[in-house]
Amino acid sequence: MKNDLISQSSEFDCGPTSLVNAIRFLYEREEVPPAVLKHIWAMGNDTFNEQGHPGKHGTSKASMRYMAEWLNAFGRGCGFPIRARFLELDGAVITPGGDVWACLTRGGCAVMRCHSGGYGHYVLLTAILSETELGLFDPYDEEPEPHEEPWRCVADEPKRMNRAVDLSVMNRFDKADYAMGKREEREILLVERGETHEA
Repeated sequence: MKNDLISQSSEFDCGPTSLVNAIRFLYEREEVPPAVLKHIWAMGNDTFNEQGHPGKHGTSKASMRYMAEWLNAFGRGCGFPIRARFLELDGAVITPGGDVWACLTRGGCAVMRCHSGGYGHYVLLTAILSETELGLFDPYDEEPEPHEEPWRCVADEPKRMNRAVDLSVMNRFDKADYAMGKREEREILLVERGETHEA
């Protein structure tokens, strides 16, 4: 049985929540190893704010890069069918035929760092809706105020998405909602089912 995707529990845990949602999206509940969930929650929210409060600056790029390596190692070592790949800088772009597009086409998903309300934020890309629109799950799920940005709410797909966003928005270099922003801020963690590894 597939689980519904979940909202974040605080103002700061969009990163680990989106990565847990990747696992919920890809696997049946009975397939999910508890060790994977434990490690994601333990490694997320690894930063601190200007006052030194731990976790209150979200999840770092280093943590997401590490999680890609750890998921691959866990898959090899424990026979869990998973494959992850970390994209950043110029590699973190979404175009038809590109790496993200290919992953989604194969049934995978992608944790993408973007902006929301002017702040850094993680969401989960889950579907290609057309050549110009992708489906995603935003863990900061609240009723949006009226907006003119080319994205819309999706209310009836709790296991897959709650937003449909124009591809042109995601590739923007500013701080518009769902834009990846500056080159140095860009990061995408691809996650998909792989072949079962021999333990």
